[in-house]
Amino acid sequence: MSERDQAFVEFVETANPSLRRTAYLISGDRHKADDIVQDALYKLYLAWPKISRVGNPFAYARRMVVNAAYDGGRKPWRREVSSADVPERTVEDFSAGHASRDEVLEALRTLAPRQRACVVLRYYEDMTVEQTAEVLGCAEGTVKSQAARGLETLRKAMTRRSSPAL
Repeated sequence: MSERDQAFVEFVETANPSLRRTAYLISGDRHKADDIVQDALYKLYLAWPKISRVGNPFAYARRMVVNAAYDGGRKPWRREVSSADVPERTVEDFSAGHASRDEVLEALRTLAPRQRACVVLRYYEDMTVEQTAEVLGCAEGTVKSQAARGLETLRKAMTRRSSPAL
């Protein structure tokens, strides 16, 4: 294995869990997330000599994952939405005041792509406004407004889910 390939393999082993988590939270589907990360890593490998010289390949890779997630949604064959019949739940199924992980992920899927990316990067990946703006290639004000709108949408969705039907 060449030195270039060895460096790339080491990078992927280190960065892959975080990249997969980001892709999953943005796409809302584990299989799509795997495809997104694979697409991004393929492109990253092609540009690896340049990226490794410039520095901070993780930031570049994360940007590629976000872009791949956006691009995947634009392709007509990627707009498939899988769903299963969800059984009815009773109020007792919900823990007191806390949403389950699945409920949060389902609510996250209802967000627009830019809002979802802002919320994921800001609050799941714990990035600053500046870092998020850099990854998304937008203004800091856009990150703030999209994150605020996304959080408001999540709050409304979670309130609707937790209130019992009358």
